[in-house]
Amino acid sequence: MVRTRLATLAWLAALALALAACGGDDASDTTEAADETTTTEATPMTTEAPETTEPPDEEAPAEAPAFFSTQFVPVEEQEVFREILSAGGFDVTGMDEGQVIDLLLAGAQAGASEVDVVGGLHGMYPPLARDDVMMNMVDVADDLAASRNIAPAFLTAGLLGGQDFLYYVPWMQATYIMAASTEALDYLPEGADVQQLTWEQFGQWCQNIVDETGEKRCGLPHAGLFHRFLEGYLFPSFTGGMVSEFKSAAAAEMMEWARDSLWPTIHPQSISYEFMQEPLLSGEVWVAFDHTARLKDAFDESPEGFVAFPAPAGPAGRGFMPVIVGLGIPEGAQNPEGGAALIEYLTRPEVQGQVLNQLGFFPVVDGVDFGSLPVGIGIEAEAVTAQANASDALPALLPIGLGDRGGEINEIFRAAFDRIVLDDEDIETVLGEEAAKLQALMDDTGAPCWAPDPPSDGPCQVK
Repeated sequence: MVRTRLATLAWLAALALALAACGGDDASDTTEAADETTTTEATPMTTEAPETTEPPDEEAPAEAPAFFSTQFVPVEEQEVFREILSAGGFDVTGMDEGQVIDLLLAGAQAGASEVDVVGGLHGMYPPLARDDVMMNMVDVADDLAASRNIAPAFLTAGLLGGQDFLYYVPWMQATYIMAASTEALDYLPEGADVQQLTWEQFGQWCQNIVDETGEKRCGLPHAGLFHRFLEGYLFPSFTGGMVSEFKSAAAAEMMEWARDSLWPTIHPQSISYEFMQEPLLSGEVWVAFDHTARLKDAFDESPEGFVAFPAPAGPAGRGFMPVIVGLGIPEGAQNPEGGAALIEYLTRPEVQGQVLNQLGFFPVVDGVDFGSLPVGIGIEAEAVTAQANASDALPALLPIGLGDRGGEINEIFRAAFDRIVLDDEDIETVLGEEAAKLQALMDDTGAPCWAPDPPSDGPCQVK
């Protein structure tokens, strides 16, 4: 076990360093994620709940662990989740994130925790890490690796910017992907693979559609979650960072490309689009980006008419924004073996498939049978999995540590894009002015850097 554990640590360290080399290290100690649970981003999609498929019979733990989760707290969701858990001999207590953190901190002070395993968003773990509340999950992850493949990018996120302490095992995710009408595939650039596009190829694809049809058929949700497109996709893909590289030369080149090459090919109604599924279904748009929950209707209503695919890659990697939920065990857990057994159960491919089918969160492991899912969900799930497991995957986490000022960072990114691309203001002037606002926000809140920016001591710095 020790030898294997050391190998796992070496692998995680190498992966963290590799991601850091392309700007992809993960967040250091931070405070709670800002408002992650109040938007579509962390809200599971509603799907019909078919009968639960029983997993293979396994010996239940001698004593069920005390499992507390910040997810599936609403009564309807909790009933479905409890049914999934009961098949493995487990149960759950749903609780708000703040209450869970207080309970864990109290257990750490007492030296004995009421919690054996906790499930929560990535942003819950940094404050717990700061107070040394959680145990190292490397041994648990090492045991799991013998029977399943967890997306490496998400394991790295669980390191919280370090190299040898895994604070959580990834449990599930929500994210954003791309969608296209099958009609649009005829206009792909020569040699381009829709499943492995670059942003340059994406721009050329949109231009080809304009040139050959006379119509602008690519669309973006400018009135919707467009700030996540900027924070999690464009900036990381082109610059390797989110905050630190905001006014870099790479950011200026990206904005020039967006203004001169990309936006002229985008449907003019994009300025008012909130959800992209409607313009896709109407045929007004052929190619789009959005949250999986805001594309679902298109795949449900016309599974043969649309394809899903990962976000394109840029010079720094394939930036994407996952909402990661992780499972951890407190240092003072009374039943850590039972906690590990629960984590093993929840990361089984068949159980991950049940959670996707009935509760709408996507898997973090390979081997899920998408063929048994509703067609639309299965189409999205394949793209989500491919995106997370891409060799150049560069996860950009939701902003963390901004508290009730979380909306301000979204306004800054939007303002930079709008002023440059829509209003044709000078690129360097705009990036400099908005960077000053961004730095003031970091300084005022004390928020350290988060992925894909490298860890920082103190407030994250705009270079």
